[in-house]
Amino acid sequence: MNNRVLVFDTTLRDGEQSPGVRLSVADKIEIGRQLVDLGVDILESGFPISSPGDFESVETLARELKGVTICALTRARQKDIEVAAEALKPAERRRIHTGLGVSANHLDFKLRMTKEQALETGVNAVKFARQYTDDIEYFMEDSGRADPEYVYRVVEEVIKAGATTINVPDTTGYTYPNEYYHLIKGIIDNVPNSDKAIFSCHCHNDLGMATANTLAGVMAGARQVEVTVNGIGERAGNTALEEVVMALHIRSDKFMCQTGIDTKQLLATSRMVSRLTGMTVQRNKAVVGANAYAHSSGIHQDGVLKERSTYEIIDPHLVGAEKSEIILTARSGRHGLKFRLHEMGFDFPDERFEHLYNEFLKVADTKQEVYEDDLRELVNR
Repeated sequence: MNNRVLVFDTTLRDGEQSPGVRLSVADKIEIGRQLVDLGVDILESGFPISSPGDFESVETLARELKGVTICALTRARQKDIEVAAEALKPAERRRIHTGLGVSANHLDFKLRMTKEQALETGVNAVKFARQYTDDIEYFMEDSGRADPEYVYRVVEEVIKAGATTINVPDTTGYTYPNEYYHLIKGIIDNVPNSDKAIFSCHCHNDLGMATANTLAGVMAGARQVEVTVNGIGERAGNTALEEVVMALHIRSDKFMCQTGIDTKQLLATSRMVSRLTGMTVQRNKAVVGANAYAHSSGIHQDGVLKERSTYEIIDPHLVGAEKSEIILTARSGRHGLKFRLHEMGFDFPDERFEHLYNEFLKVADTKQEVYEDDLRELVNR
């Protein structure tokens, strides 16, 4: 099985759907260029028919960004596809992403179609899109709650019609990893022409399992992951790019897969997206949070200062962070305090250090964190 996992970034489409986020065309170009430098394979640039502004964004990104496949989202409607094709014209490499729901919930309440009507509509959309590009991705919305047998039928028919990537979304974040693994594996094992397409994981984080589900999909044979920087997106968000990429990297023994991402740019990319979207990254966010490489407990500080791998499985330099941080609090021990003082150029005999440590604890009990200025004041005292 191919061990290369394609990274499909949808920060500028699904990510921008986060309530309260509005990116200008200039913002999208800035983020888009950074995503290309980061090494994403496919960049989903927008939903062109949704508004004139979105059309302009897709067209501009298609013209400005090189070395990446530019993708545009459509519904399974001819007009949507025509508009997307027009917006994608300037692209070096273009992909049309079309599809519709497959769950009983979506068929009955949203689409108001029978299974047969939806299948026919999807197949016709793929055939129509093939006029404009050979790179067609078909999404089966709400696959996580759909009848697997119907999913298998849809996959087989849209591949016959010309779809080259099949997106299997857990649209509502409903599934858990074992279920999603068997959903992807079931498709690959039961669809006769499954070897003619790449399968893609698009998972939402409503129950906090987007990353776990995506990785389960990769274990089952999916070779594309649909992600956003910092996990931004509808409701509780999408699968976080940085989490999946680093999980595949750190646990290469388990997944035996790799991406083309330059991990040293992950932190810079995260900060750019946070700044331009106005969405603050929580301090304890995996991989890119402010606390991801910070240690305040004395036991942890002692271990990390002796050997980083005791409490850190990711070298901070690997994601573009300068170093691990020793944060001084009332829970910090002697080793952490001595290390920070040494960084500041201070070394003391044991007796004097003990006195300083006791004074440090008195200050630490009154503050969330003891800063460098506090330490200088203690030393001067």
